[in-house]
Amino acid sequence: MSKDFDMIQRIQSLFLFLVAISMITVTLTPIWLQVSPSQDQRMEMTAWHTRILELPQETIVSESNNMYIGILAVLAAALAIYSLLQFKNRKRQLMLNMINALLMGFTLGLAVYSSYTSNETFNPAVGGAFVLGFYSIIFALIVNLIANRFIRKDEMLIRSVDRIR
Repeated sequence: MSKDFDMIQRIQSLFLFLVAISMITVTLTPIWLQVSPSQDQRMEMTAWHTRILELPQETIVSESNNMYIGILAVLAAALAIYSLLQFKNRKRQLMLNMINALLMGFTLGLAVYSSYTSNETFNPAVGGAFVLGFYSIIFALIVNLIANRFIRKDEMLIRSVDRIR
């Protein structure tokens, strides 16, 4: 096998791939849900929009734009894939992952802020529930930190081998 293929097989590559999958999941699944006390309306927040749906027909009553969350999630997924492909330069990979952690943290903050402001307009007495899209951001942050740990470990191993030579 080629040396390049061996480098892609390292565990941090799997973790970076999981970061990308998690951030794509954010764009495809709801982040936050809430049902009105009368059970006739539901508010759903995704990475692209916040909708109030009339139940049980699920007709859209109102819709607002959340594209900034979706764009940040797609950028974080793309940065994770780019970082995965930078396996030959571990220092660059670490820097990209730190930038990606900031990007994902900002995405998480915007998701929380958007859900809070949506809750204030829909039903301030009761809080909604965070769902898969929200937890995917947290999972991606954790997996990104684990990938950084393994990249640092590889870098230290390479340095120690260089010292022995």
